[in-house]
Amino acid sequence: MLNTIWLVLCSILAVFLMVLLIIPKRIYFVLFSKYKTFAIEHKTFAEIIRFVICGGIATVVDMFVMGVVMYLMQPNIYETFLNVFINTPTPSTAATVIGTGVGFVVGLLVNYIMSILFVFNEKGSSKSTKGFVIFTILSVIGLGINIAGMYIGFDILGWNQWLVKVIVTIIVLVYNYISKRLLLFKNKSKK
Repeated sequence: MLNTIWLVLCSILAVFLMVLLIIPKRIYFVLFSKYKTFAIEHKTFAEIIRFVICGGIATVVDMFVMGVVMYLMQPNIYETFLNVFINTPTPSTAATVIGTGVGFVVGLLVNYIMSILFVFNEKGSSKSTKGFVIFTILSVIGLGINIAGMYIGFDILGWNQWLVKVIVTIIVLVYNYISKRLLLFKNKSKK
């Protein structure tokens, strides 16, 4: 059964990638032009869209790393690595919390780099050592929210660790955008 699911998922991904390669370049150009026009007219909304996309990428990295750590800490409870995500047995609290922490740190680094390069038009003091320290402090607060949420949802309420992870991720996403936009990625002349 698991092999069938894996084969179907790989087939869907292969078809998706083939469609992307077949689509003429002019369609990508038109879509990019429309986004560029939209981004000029609606700067804040376009910034939020970029933040959500980068946050999504960082979240996928975070969850993947969390899964790797959980698998490495308790390989005896998973038949395969894929079982960390599908048909998951209940991992230990330590594996879940440590996996959450390590995943969050790797996701933080990915998010920091993408925030500077892609998300925010105003760089503020983000490219300085002080900026990185502020980014890290704000993210550590987010990590605290993340770990507390995982502990409450998984350990106390007994919910599935991935359901809790999604809920907590949404909460931390909103916190991250607001705090980083207001405290770090702001116009230097508006102090």
